[in-house]
Amino acid sequence: MPALDNAQKSKRNTKGHHGEGHRARLRERLLNGGSEALLDHELVEYLLALAIRRQDTKPLAKDLIDTFGSLSALLTADGESIRKVTGMGENSTAAIKIVQAAALRMVSEPVREQPVLTSWQALLDYLRADMAHLVHERVRVLHLNSKNRLIRDELVSEGSIDQAAIYTREVIKRALELGSAAIILVHNHPSGDSTPSRQDIAVTKDICDAGRKLGIAVHDHIIIGIDGHTSFRSKGLI
Repeated sequence: MPALDNAQKSKRNTKGHHGEGHRARLRERLLNGGSEALLDHELVEYLLALAIRRQDTKPLAKDLIDTFGSLSALLTADGESIRKVTGMGENSTAAIKIVQAAALRMVSEPVREQPVLTSWQALLDYLRADMAHLVHERVRVLHLNSKNRLIRDELVSEGSIDQAAIYTREVIKRALELGSAAIILVHNHPSGDSTPSRQDIAVTKDICDAGRKLGIAVHDHIIIGIDGHTSFRSKGLI
């Protein structure tokens, strides 16, 4: 391989120094100014730089934000969808998902350690962080003990882009198996509109009626959407 002349060496060294210098400036802004000191794509850029060491990650960070529409949508996207973006691999995808996992662990801590009914806003924050940007509908059941502490958070159904099945018998059967004193139903609307459908209202009524006969209370049914959430109890639907 022919030796590099001085001009080529200078060009290569300058390019490498510029990349390291840019990352150092991002790091300094983050450490000194906190998360607000960086734009959304800069947060992703620096995160990717930790997984992709010898590459300018700024274009890829912007591609990711553009593809998913927002930082929140990127963090909550499934790994398979993230990997499909050109330039993403397993390490860089894992870097994105570990941030979501840490964030969910943080916001769910009050829900896991305190009675759910006294940490209601924390519960809503947790559910919105986890479900608001999902592109498929998911149904979860939160099982509570007699002190309203969370004993199990279970995914019970994952449907198509616009519907998921909730089977009354299966929900109540599982509550009996776990010894649940109460449950909270949760699902998301990928359309973004959290307004309950007629089917949502009918299924909720069936589960409430079945649970009441067996001493299992249904505290609420929460629908999560990008626009916010709808509580059946606050709407007088339970």
